[in-house]
Amino acid sequence: MLRIRTILHPTDFSASADNAWQVACSLAHAYKAQLILLHVQSRVLAPMGEFGMLPPEAVNQQGLEKHLAAIEPMFPSLKVARFVVEGEAATEIIAFAKKNECDLIVMGTHGRKGLGRLFMGSVAEEVVRKASCAVLTLKQPIAEIETGFTTEAVEIPG
Repeated sequence: MLRIRTILHPTDFSASADNAWQVACSLAHAYKAQLILLHVQSRVLAPMGEFGMLPPEAVNQQGLEKHLAAIEPMFPSLKVARFVVEGEAATEIIAFAKKNECDLIVMGTHGRKGLGRLFMGSVAEEVVRKASCAVLTLKQPIAEIETGFTTEAVEIPG
């Protein structure tokens, strides 16, 4: 059986990430694992003609930390560590998972195809390819009945 002690959930605050958060909570509860919530804030440089680049806007660190703090686990017994880092999303997620010895990354994916994927890239795809631990990606909400994950205890007939 796969030993899962630490689960990393990177979030971009999207609906896809919210769905993956529910699955991460269920897995952390089932495995009694530590749960880490991570947001990577990218710094975008604005081009300024022939003069180069404008410096990036200041990141509202406190606002991001408040947003992360508002994300509650579906099981009150779960302890959640929350972090905000700056950088390129896939690179930071991979480095964070390795540094914190995560056993599993549970993340949402937007499921972009064609030109959207070509221009936007795929953070989830890069994490899957380069992470040193297992990665579970979810691209759309999954009904409780299909997954077996529920927020209530279910009695199994003997």
